[in-house]
Amino acid sequence: MSRLIVTLDGPAGVGKTTVARMLAQHLGIAYLDTGAMFRAVAWQLGEGAWEWPQDDVLRVLGRMDFELEGTGAQSVLLFNGLPLPDAIRSEEVGLWASHVARISAVREFLRRSQRLIAGQTSLVAEGRDMGTVVFPQARYKFFLDADPAVRAQRRYEQLRAMGMEVDLNTLITQIRIRDDQDRNRAVAPLRPAPDAVRIDTGQDDAQGVLRRILEHMDYSLRSPLRSSLA
Repeated sequence: MSRLIVTLDGPAGVGKTTVARMLAQHLGIAYLDTGAMFRAVAWQLGEGAWEWPQDDVLRVLGRMDFELEGTGAQSVLLFNGLPLPDAIRSEEVGLWASHVARISAVREFLRRSQRLIAGQTSLVAEGRDMGTVVFPQARYKFFLDADPAVRAQRRYEQLRAMGMEVDLNTLITQIRIRDDQDRNRAVAPLRPAPDAVRIDTGQDDAQGVLRRILEHMDYSLRSPLRSSLA
C-alpha cells in the first residue's frame, strides 16, 4: 500500500502546527506533531535531564511509547497510551525540549518512533528535521519560516488563548534562544532540506500558506487524496 509522507519543518512559532493540521485534514491523512514528542520526552525526563549520564536517559526512554490514532484534525498522539497533557505546551517545557533535542539517544529513540508510525499510515509530519533526517525520501518537503518578532506575537496570542499569562518580550527572547540552539546544535541542526520548498509564513495567513503548499503539490483545494493512501 502506498504511503504519502509530507514534511513541514521550521523554527518555533512559525505556524507549522496550524498549517500541518489543515493540510492533513484536507488530504485525509494523519497529522504527526513531532515537536510534541520532544516536549513529552522532556516533560517526562524533567528539568536538567540533559546533564544526566546516558544510561539514566536510556533507562527512562525505555519506559516511553508513542502511538498515533485518527486522521486530519482528529489525529491524536498518545504517550504511554494517553493523550498528551497540556503541561507540555508551556514555554518552560519548550526550552527543556530544545536542550533534550541535543541528546543523541533521545533523537534516535524519537526517530525510530516516528518511522514506525509512518510505516503504518500516510501522514503530514511537522517538526525540525523531518525532511533532512527522519524522512529524507518524503515525496513533498516544505520549510516554513518567519521573523522572530512575528513568531513571538503569534505564540503570545496562542498561549493567551490557552489561559496562560505570558510576556511578549520574554517570548521574543526565548524564541531567539531556541533558534540559536536549534540551528547550531551538532546533531541534526535546524535547516531546510536541499529539495524543500521554502515559505515565509509572515507574508500570509494559514489558509494562504496552505494554498501555496497545495499548489506546489498540484492538489486542488477541492480534491482530497483517495482514502486508499491513508
